[in-house]
Amino acid sequence: MHRRNFAVQSAVAGGKEFDVVFNRQRMIKKVLVSQPRPAVIEKSPFYELSTKHKVEVDYKPLIRVVGVTLKEFRAQRIEILDHTAVIFTSRTTVDSFFKICEDARITVPETMKYICNTEAVALYLQKYIVYRKRKISFADGTFTSLLELIIKHKSERFLLALSEPHKPELPETLTKLKINFDPVILARSVAADMSDVKPADYDVMALYSPSDVKSVKDNFAVEQLPVIATFGEATLRAALDAGMKVKASAPSPEAPSMAKALDLYIAKVKKGEDVAEVEVRNDEAKEEFIRTQQSKLAKKGRTRTTTAAEKK
Repeated sequence: MHRRNFAVQSAVAGGKEFDVVFNRQRMIKKVLVSQPRPAVIEKSPFYELSTKHKVEVDYKPLIRVVGVTLKEFRAQRIEILDHTAVIFTSRTTVDSFFKICEDARITVPETMKYICNTEAVALYLQKYIVYRKRKISFADGTFTSLLELIIKHKSERFLLALSEPHKPELPETLTKLKINFDPVILARSVAADMSDVKPADYDVMALYSPSDVKSVKDNFAVEQLPVIATFGEATLRAALDAGMKVKASAPSPEAPSMAKALDLYIAKVKKGEDVAEVEVRNDEAKEEFIRTQQSKLAKKGRTRTTTAAEKK
């Protein structure tokens, strides 16, 4: 008892809260990652994290992403063959697209082009088509890289494959840039069974999507939750809007992955540092990029109009 009182006094004298001394935040022991368990644990980026910091990592998908039915697709009144290119940002939408084509007996022409946000999604297309570089293009995973790729092929009529819910950023930006596209919902998120999840068992919950955030919010009171780590700006915004305490976030220049963000956070906690809650920062570089592209495309449009008028 005497030791406990001394610890409390020391904490107060140091200007820190009591739970900084006794709270589990000083010792991160267990992390929940809202992803499927890797087939080979040793190849997972979280394996190094667990061995480095002696942290137990539990894998638990909090949502399931399922493809829409043919009936749901047809209700959107989208004609696949009216388009010359498809934009994919996930493997699930790739599966759903080709399943819809099969069910509707649609033969996708060999001239169809595919724009993917990452190389991993592009390579996944090999499950359905012969991989040819002239047909398949991929970005580096960043928003601006994907935009540049779409603008490079701006003469195409795009089908933008989306999941529900999704970030409105991409369709809104394509509209601003006057890209010819049609959005279509090809997959949707449904909550997974969370009856075996107890937030009190974890020191950190790592969430990867706004749907993860919604699933957690629908099942638990915010006050019950441990520290939250998020991946992606939309996930961060959703977590903050839900009143969650976010203290690690990726991607960022210093933490390109969730594993790295957790590594940095745990290291700070072990040193006894006060880790500030993460805030949403405006990406000025991205906004400037969009404005620049709008200006370029508008200038090209005016040039074409002037040239056509001169020919007349």
